[in-house]
Amino acid sequence: MDLGISGRRAAVAAASGGLGLASARALAADGVAVAICGRDPQRLAAAVDELERFGGVVVGLPADVSTPDGAAAFVQAAGDALGGVDILVPNAGGPPAGGFDAMDVEAYRRALDLNLLSTVAMCRAAVPAMRAQGWGRVVAITSISVRQPIEGLILSNTARAGVTGFLKTLALEVAAHGVTVNTVQPWLHATERLTQLHGGDLTAAARQVPTGAVGRPEDFGAVVAFLCSDHARFVTGAAVPVDGGAHRGLQ
Repeated sequence: MDLGISGRRAAVAAASGGLGLASARALAADGVAVAICGRDPQRLAAAVDELERFGGVVVGLPADVSTPDGAAAFVQAAGDALGGVDILVPNAGGPPAGGFDAMDVEAYRRALDLNLLSTVAMCRAAVPAMRAQGWGRVVAITSISVRQPIEGLILSNTARAGVTGFLKTLALEVAAHGVTVNTVQPWLHATERLTQLHGGDLTAAARQVPTGAVGRPEDFGAVVAFLCSDHARFVTGAAVPVDGGAHRGLQ
């Protein structure tokens, strides 16, 4: 299916691997010019090489989006390199694991910078121009923990819930200007990181998913690309679980 976004320009954060790279791959395959960022120069270069196989414009930008300033700088650099940003995919790694007793207030501040304020900063850098041109897409990668808090991840559960509230509110404010704002909420996918954590055997991880298998990163990327598409123009303010049925609630 032609998504109707060939020639658009996307900034995909933290996309040198994992679900960020899968999202960038899906966009590049549909003719979108893509700027990605990462902290590891070698991983970033390898990701750029992979995306360039689709034949479009690909820019790799060394950046650390774990702070609001770093996140805003990435979007600004992406816009300078591509001539603008029509599509924004906010994304970042997760904060350290641990429960209430293990975390002091400063740990929460760092988590909010990483998973909430970085997204706010990216949106502030990208959304005004989208609104002015009358077209834009924001699709943030969060976590299924927003719907169903994960034990031992109190920092992630807290910060990602906050960014979901921010993006839902932003969606209402820009809906009349041709800009949609959505989030995707992954559970377990066969990323390099998950494979490493499980010693190369994802059998145990698969037992945590009702489908009996962990997700494929390319399937996740396809969901992100669809939400960026022209066909999804009437979808905004949505929080879409991509979790193989792991979330059991009615909402």
